[in-house]
Amino acid sequence: MSSFPRPASLLLAVILLAWMPGPFAAPAAKLWERWAAHVPGATLEIDHRRWNDWLERFVSTAADGINRVDYGGVDTAGRKRLRAYLDDLASIAISHYGREQQRAYWINLYNALTIDVVLEYYPVNSIRDISSGIFAAGPWGRKLVTIEGQALTLDDIEHRILRPIWQDPRIHYAVNCASLGCPNLLDQAFTAANTESLLDQAAREFVNHSRGAQVVDGRLRVSSIYHWFESDFGGNDAGVIAHLKLYAEAGLADALASVARVDEHEYDWRINDLGRK
Repeated sequence: MSSFPRPASLLLAVILLAWMPGPFAAPAAKLWERWAAHVPGATLEIDHRRWNDWLERFVSTAADGINRVDYGGVDTAGRKRLRAYLDDLASIAISHYGREQQRAYWINLYNALTIDVVLEYYPVNSIRDISSGIFAAGPWGRKLVTIEGQALTLDDIEHRILRPIWQDPRIHYAVNCASLGCPNLLDQAFTAANTESLLDQAAREFVNHSRGAQVVDGRLRVSSIYHWFESDFGGNDAGVIAHLKLYAEAGLADALASVARVDEHEYDWRINDLGRK
């Protein structure tokens, strides 16, 4: 005689399936007009030395070329220094600054908040294990900071401020999601003076690393970043390939010359933890 699951069991199964992390869906870039305000020619500067010192202390490059964070080595003093920096940023009326100061500010704020939330839940295998809601994998939708009286999420910073205001695909090489598949968290802070050079550096490093792009047996495999955010990289395979060619060094550049499409994409969501190999 056949037996059927009871309604309560079915409901539990539906809830569990909905909660389980699925394929990552990238939000569209949609400007939050509130944050478009800036002061052209403003001379105010933001001091990021606290963050720079923290990164120098806890971020290092492994033999595989991927930067890792020594989460396990962050002691109470290290947590306090990170929180002090975040408090500094939260106290700033960023709308009163010029665009270059703002760009460095938002990038550093995103990365520092990401590190802070990982430390809150550490140890974790993946940032996607940190939920921002019952059906949400990852902390990106959680309100983590209040700026000028407005509570903000990581998604707000990346997709409603950085991407739509600057419309620069290199932003994807600057913001870090604490994962091995992500472009490196640099071991220095962004500033108004160095952001352009650091963006180019980060783009070159990622594109020429195997997790960014590689051609194997004539097939182009790229990071899923180029799939999720294809619209930021030209909107199609040709646009992605053209972008890669801008930063590709000799070996990759030669290989890209013979491909016309993206064949596959992949991403490693494991945490970028120095303590895990």
